[in-house]
Amino acid sequence: MAHPKPRIAISACLVGEEVRFNGGHKLSRLCSEVLAEHFELLSVCPEVAIGLGIPRAAIRLVGDPQAPRAVGSRDPALDVSTALGDYATQMATELQGICGYIFMQKSPSCGLERVKVYQDNGYPAREGGRGLYAARFCELHPDLPVEEEGRLCDPVLRENFLTRVYAYADWQKLRAGGLSRHALIAFHSRYKYQLMAHNPHQYKVLGKLLGSLRREDDPEEVGPRYFSQLMQALTRCANRGTHCNVLLHLSGYLRDLLCQQDKEEIQTLIAQYRAGIVPLVVPLTLLKHHLRHHPDPYLLQQVYLQPHPENLSLRNAI
Repeated sequence: MAHPKPRIAISACLVGEEVRFNGGHKLSRLCSEVLAEHFELLSVCPEVAIGLGIPRAAIRLVGDPQAPRAVGSRDPALDVSTALGDYATQMATELQGICGYIFMQKSPSCGLERVKVYQDNGYPAREGGRGLYAARFCELHPDLPVEEEGRLCDPVLRENFLTRVYAYADWQKLRAGGLSRHALIAFHSRYKYQLMAHNPHQYKVLGKLLGSLRREDDPEEVGPRYFSQLMQALTRCANRGTHCNVLLHLSGYLRDLLCQQDKEEIQTLIAQYRAGIVPLVVPLTLLKHHLRHHPDPYLLQQVYLQPHPENLSLRNAI
């Protein structure tokens, strides 16, 4: 039986729904064509959901960038701040099964950062704010992978976001089967090199956290704490230096199994990746080739080798 696709919530305008204030949309072909093949996209438009029409008077953020209000651009008496926050609270409960959320950038309801917050002088503050719906939703789901659609055009940010989405889905499967000390340690074991690539310091911290687990410790208490730290660590984008560190660690397991020529070829490709000559997929493909001929159970379980479907080609551009 085919596994269900992971579910991602998304601003409705990004999948072509004509829900914007001007009656238009902001169709993202990346989301509607590429990501839709791999994920179930659940579209949400908070402004329409709280009763604003299509088309409608535009709203904007005003006041303190740290705690702005959402009001009508032409009619400040129209204040939908509370409505947007309440709807976010509602959807934070209704969308429990999602593994990520893609928001519309610059939106007073959905923008994650750098949203204009207008002052009494009619100009936006130097410091941007967050859309009120997005801010409240993220507050209620602090571990959920979230990203703005515009930032997904950056291949490094896109790969980072989708790596986190699949990690979140993986954790949901683990939770569904029930947390145990053994299951928690096995999960971490699979993510060790992925974690090392993103945040070498947290790799050590989380290793110590689980290494100090006692039999009387409750996995239902330790597990969520561990996962929050894992997801926070994965928000840091891996770079060429940390990827090379992991590649060298992985190749070390094959040291006694390969001839000198094969070992030199791996080292050469890792060096070329570090120098920006080839993408990450090149040394990784060679390592996986050798692992097929010299299988190592510990390495083969590593999420780092395939954190997302190969046909997304995410590592071809980083």
